[in-house]
Amino acid sequence: MASIAFLGTGLLGAAFAEAAAKRGDRVTAWNRSADKARALASFGIGVAGSPGEAVQGASRVHLVLKDDAVVDQVIDAARPGLAAGAVICDHSTTLPALTTERAQRFAREGIPFLHCPVFMTPQAARTVAGSMLVSGPRSVFDTVAADLAAMTGRLEYQGERADLAAAKKLFGNALILSLSATMADMLTLAQASGVEAQAAIDVAKLFDLNALVASRGGNMVKGNFAPSFELAMARKDFGLMLATAGERPLAVLPGVAARMDQLIAAGHGADDVSIWAQHALAR
Repeated sequence: MASIAFLGTGLLGAAFAEAAAKRGDRVTAWNRSADKARALASFGIGVAGSPGEAVQGASRVHLVLKDDAVVDQVIDAARPGLAAGAVICDHSTTLPALTTERAQRFAREGIPFLHCPVFMTPQAARTVAGSMLVSGPRSVFDTVAADLAAMTGRLEYQGERADLAAAKKLFGNALILSLSATMADMLTLAQASGVEAQAAIDVAKLFDLNALVASRGGNMVKGNFAPSFELAMARKDFGLMLATAGERPLAVLPGVAARMDQLIAAGHGADDVSIWAQHALAR
């Protein structure tokens, strides 16, 4: 039975702590809003009054916090109670550059640290589903790999580059959030067209998104902008979408149309819509 601590028990952190307790770990939790930590007592989870108290005797310390500033504040508060050799596993979504600085600082101080962001809902954390990315020293990862694997459906070690998991978490969230916003715009178009909302979502189901990512994304990476869907024609379609929506609020479509206009003005109207990626490929 491992003794572990969870610092940050919002929706995801609480789910992680609950699942760990059910697996038989001895879990202590702390949260800035004490009521959220106390709600976990029914699972046999100890509730600490401070980060320093929570980490006493813990071999692993799991952080599930809001942002970089809070991560640094909570770690500083936990240091007095941190056991020698305790591994800090930070599941927070953080800025890559600051993640690198944090990892370098801990390496100098001899504190084992891994950045372990996740693509998981609270329910996925409870049922051991979803994905976890891990960056940090291989020697540290090897000591906790089995424990991290028990927390997720898919564990992906990214190597020793400290900021790589942080960067990839942003890539994934860019896709998830922009896709969600696009679906909201689809629902707006359905409303404006007098079509049932579910019918708009059913259209999305017609597409193999994995194939779309592989083909169009692959062409973007290669810088292959030979037209299969010309930008000027795509912009015409966006005009139809904007006209259909009228004055209704849209999350994504106006911004994409504005970027199309910039590229067309720069002479790219006959290129494929994937020309969006041209500046991203410049090094």
